Amino acid sequence: MDLDPTLTPGLPRRLAALFYDGVLLFALLLVATGVAMGVQMLVVGGPSPVQGQWLRAWLFLVISGFFAYFWTHGGQTLGMSAWRLRLVRADGGNPRLPDALLRLACATIALAPAGLGLWWVLIDPKGLAWHDRWSRTRLILVQPPAKPAGTQT
Repeated sequence: MDLDPTLTPGLPRRLAALFYDGVLLFALLLVATGVAMGVQMLVVGGPSPVQGQWLRAWLFLVISGFFAYFWTHGGQTLGMSAWRLRLVRADGGNPRLPDALLRLACATIALAPAGLGLWWVLIDPKGLAWHDRWSRTRLILVQPPAKPAGTQT
């Protein structure tokens, strides 16, 4: 992975996008939980012993779908867009579904030990996190659009 160091985002920008997406994902998970509970009440008429297992599986699918959709449709979640980050494959191409799912799995592993895989960007010579390397994807900085000539700042 030959990277232009000026295109590699630092840890603060990554954390800001992650926080932003976390807030959005929290709201989405509240809605998804409400839908699941509504379906549970309609189908079973009340709580059941397997409810927790199905709810966890449903929420896992919602989280996976959130990231997979955004990463494969433009390479940016809403938080990444706000912080001008974009996900690309090592060859610079747009991520496909297998790339997105592999990155999500690798990120889950990399973040599990107190976020050590993310903090790794501070000492990595190329500024990459563990999941960047393992999934052969990377985040790049998106340059702001150029202002037309003659416009005021």
